[in-house]
Amino acid sequence: MRHDEQVRLIKQLLAHLDAGTNVDAGGIRRLSTQTYTDPDQAERERRQFFRGLPQCVGMSGDLAEPGAFLTNNDLGIPILAARANDGAFLAFVNSCRHRGAVVETEERGSKRRFTCPFHAWSYDTSGALVGLPKPDHFGDVDTECLGLKPLPAEERHGLLFVHPDPEGVIDLDDLLGEWFNDEFPTWNFDTMIPINHDAYDTPCNWKLAMDTFGETYHFASLHKNTLIETFHGNVQCYDDDADVGGHSHRMILCRRDIDQMRHLPEDQWDITVAGLPVYWIFPNVILMPFRAGAFLVRAYPAEGDPGRHVSRVDFYMKGELANAKGVQAQEIQEMIATIAQNFADIIRDEDYVMSSSQQTAANAGALDHIIFGRNEPALHHYHATFASKLGLEMPELLEGSASQPNRRHL
Repeated sequence: MRHDEQVRLIKQLLAHLDAGTNVDAGGIRRLSTQTYTDPDQAERERRQFFRGLPQCVGMSGDLAEPGAFLTNNDLGIPILAARANDGAFLAFVNSCRHRGAVVETEERGSKRRFTCPFHAWSYDTSGALVGLPKPDHFGDVDTECLGLKPLPAEERHGLLFVHPDPEGVIDLDDLLGEWFNDEFPTWNFDTMIPINHDAYDTPCNWKLAMDTFGETYHFASLHKNTLIETFHGNVQCYDDDADVGGHSHRMILCRRDIDQMRHLPEDQWDITVAGLPVYWIFPNVILMPFRAGAFLVRAYPAEGDPGRHVSRVDFYMKGELANAKGVQAQEIQEMIATIAQNFADIIRDEDYVMSSSQQTAANAGALDHIIFGRNEPALHHYHATFASKLGLEMPELLEGSASQPNRRHL
């Protein structure tokens, strides 16, 4: 993030702290609880948001060397993504061209060849069919036409995107917008190294998972023994690009370290000391760069069950930290491991427990609607965006507009 933008955001956080204020969405908004339970809407979301758009499957560091690969089975089509021998990022339908069996069954690793466990047809890192047993017995086939079926794939800003539709089109200028395409390169995501990968199968709608990353109003209560020790609750910065037809937003959570940093000269101000940036990549990605690396959270709906989803929570370390030696290297590794574990505990054991509680009530039809406060603009933006993309009625605004002096539409 450019330093002048860091200073602008830090000044906003300090102004909120000093005045006892927060961002203002301009009103209270009402949302039907059916958005979390309706099977028809859930199917439309899977078809339009997940099968119809490019999906972030990881970061460049997940495929650091030729032969590195990862698989993904969250989108209704088995995906194999790999770093080819020439360094290109490629993706394929993870299905053998012989009889359709899944070729690569491991979640990630490094291989020169991908071999189908059914009849041992093998493919290289570019997806080409390079071997089949007893070809003289099998019959004459054109191996050049029987490589793994390619999927559209693009690597940008250290993020890996795959379209699950072989005929799909990846337009990252549209998905990320001018704002993120300008700001993401400043974080050097392409140099980050994967540290830990978790998956949480949770009985709540995938949008409830997104909601938990949309406000800090709950920190003082739900996280009273965890996050509130390092963050000021109910204080944040919030920006979106809705005014120019975009669907992106960015929050800045307020760390307690800002209390000491405010006394430093502005040229020493650092947004990762004063806060935690939280980027939302439509529809299901939360990306949070911090002082030592980044968190990447992706929520995937369960097929046929609106009340269940899987969150993939990945942790990455800044590449320069990997060059540390001796005691310093050990201290860095221990710090990263502690951060990763604490983050996992908070999401899984606090946030998602509450999301599951919300889903229980929604499933029971106990409430026909819930409300989002003026201090929860990201939740307004999430659900207004979802409704707009699906052509649904917009969530109802219960109060009129109010001045928003500390919020900027980008």
